[in-house]
Amino acid sequence: MIKPETIQKIFDAARIEEVVGDFVTLKKRGVNYIGLCPFHNEKTPSFTVSPAKGIFKCFGCGKAGNAVKFIMEHEHYSYPEALKYVARKYGVEVEETELTSEEKQQMDERDGMFALNTFISGYFQDNLSNSEEGKAIGLTYFKERGFLEATIKKFQLGYALDEWETYSKHALSNGYTKEVLVKTGLSIDKGNRLMDRFRGRVMFPIHNLTGKVIGFGGRILSKEKSTAKYVNSPESDIYNKSKSLYGIFFARNAIVKQDNCYLVEGYTDVISLHQTGIENVVASSGTSLTVEQIKLIKRFTPNITILYDGDAAGIKASFRGIDLILYQGMNVKIVLFPEGEDPDSFARSHTSSEVEEFIQKEAADFISFKTRLLLDETVGDPTAKAALIKEIVQTIAHIPDAINRTVYIQECSTLMEIPEQTLMNELNKLLREKYRKNLRQQPEQETVAGTERKQRVSEQMEMDPLDISEHEKQVVRLILLYGTEKITIREIITDELGEEVEEEREQSVAQYILQNLEEDGIRFENDIYNHIVDEVRALMQNGNIPDEHYFVNHTDEKMAAEAVSIIATPYELSTNWEKNQIYVKKEGDDLLKTIITTLNPLRTKLISRHLKELQEKIKISGDEAEIFLLQQQFFELKKVANEIDRELKRPFDY
Repeated sequence: MIKPETIQKIFDAARIEEVVGDFVTLKKRGVNYIGLCPFHNEKTPSFTVSPAKGIFKCFGCGKAGNAVKFIMEHEHYSYPEALKYVARKYGVEVEETELTSEEKQQMDERDGMFALNTFISGYFQDNLSNSEEGKAIGLTYFKERGFLEATIKKFQLGYALDEWETYSKHALSNGYTKEVLVKTGLSIDKGNRLMDRFRGRVMFPIHNLTGKVIGFGGRILSKEKSTAKYVNSPESDIYNKSKSLYGIFFARNAIVKQDNCYLVEGYTDVISLHQTGIENVVASSGTSLTVEQIKLIKRFTPNITILYDGDAAGIKASFRGIDLILYQGMNVKIVLFPEGEDPDSFARSHTSSEVEEFIQKEAADFISFKTRLLLDETVGDPTAKAALIKEIVQTIAHIPDAINRTVYIQECSTLMEIPEQTLMNELNKLLREKYRKNLRQQPEQETVAGTERKQRVSEQMEMDPLDISEHEKQVVRLILLYGTEKITIREIITDELGEEVEEEREQSVAQYILQNLEEDGIRFENDIYNHIVDEVRALMQNGNIPDEHYFVNHTDEKMAAEAVSIIATPYELSTNWEKNQIYVKKEGDDLLKTIITTLNPLRTKLISRHLKELQEKIKISGDEAEIFLLQQQFFELKKVANEIDRELKRPFDY
């Protein structure tokens, strides 16, 4: 349990733009930041971060919240886990008590899997440093590869003993359950016992974006042909191979800084380059590149440089994955290392500056690289050359930007000695086929979309003209945004001599609005709004007026989510206006007027509802005395309504 005062320290220290910026590339726009939403696929940014309000909001998918909520949503953390993550980022000390065996068993299954992976990772590291087998085999292997002690520690490298059930028993004896061991894939259920999946292997923990261990890769060092060289954790609730990249946790900041991501194949490629000082590098860990992995990189940069060894067959096999990168609108370059070298060996035999210089010199755009690589194979074979032309044009067709497509057509025309128009005709043919294919797939999508549009229109047509939900929201918004601000109230009062005089008094916005709501007997239809108002009232009795940050960071998730939803807006007035001495009036410039013009429409609609009810009662009543009383109430209310409407300067229509 984290103390409330510690939670407050965490919220006070957190800067929303920094927390979100670790996962999303943000660009300054006015007083806010914008970026591509990490929660849904979008090409035009609709994801906004407001440092002043301490919130994020996607106006595409609707996800919103504070810094801690972002970590909960993005990393699927529990509330305490997200708090601890933000606390670690800002150096806020959080006291934790050791979990008992019973508490470990009661942990959420997902949290338990993370905890177990961390525990076993520590066990592997201890084996590497302290066991005779680990030092003789594992540590020797890493040292032979030139890995320094600091590098081994940074990547949390370890060793799994060559025994059948050592770490499974160790985990069970420390309170972890058989179910969690099997679900993570660390252990294999053999009915009457658990068997360790990893045995006699050097271990590479795989981390997610926040540094949590989600899986493992284990390399065997023996020469036995019957045994797989690498064994990886199976898919689980916390590890999805197609959505993970080895080294992304250690590389993400460098990727943003360099505005480029180096993509390699294996664990040791990543580690060796990091040790050389090149940190913007990740690995697909031997799997074919997936759309999810590409999108993960795209969060940090639109530029990918793929580093290959000299194996031509391996390069050709990866062409489909590179087409996927182009389809995502990213820029791809290729670097081919000398024959017999790979990124790992090259990094170990060269200095950081030499590696960087080589990459910069050898990097070629993918389409030119692919054309040159395959062109040699078509010499003297017109049929093969025609097939190559079609393949290259197909690759260019994956590029979404028309200008980029044209540039590549021009370059390939020169390389293949083919008229530019011929290539352009083939490209247009492919694009037309693609367009027709999309059209054939659209009828069903349009039917669904059309139904949804009709439903929205129908809902709008059926909308109650006396609906007050938006008015309630605007009143609460003023309390949240301006509750602590002071306004001057001018009232006509009768003094001791019976004369009318004007009196001025200062009052907070929250006090003024709550007083008006109470005098009018207004309770909101939205229960969460009532909870917010009630809490403001209770805190005011103790001399405190909460601001929007209080509710944005509220421990009640529903209240916090509603507060974010109320104050979030996709529009912010540009600061350029004032720089150019053009001053635009804002709602905060005349708060009293803003409050009155917000409260009055709510009042008129509530009165209109009451008038409508009175009319219905008059229609069905058969008692003349009752009708007379109802009519009196009707006319009195109508007077109040007309008075409010004169203030709003519009005719009253109920």
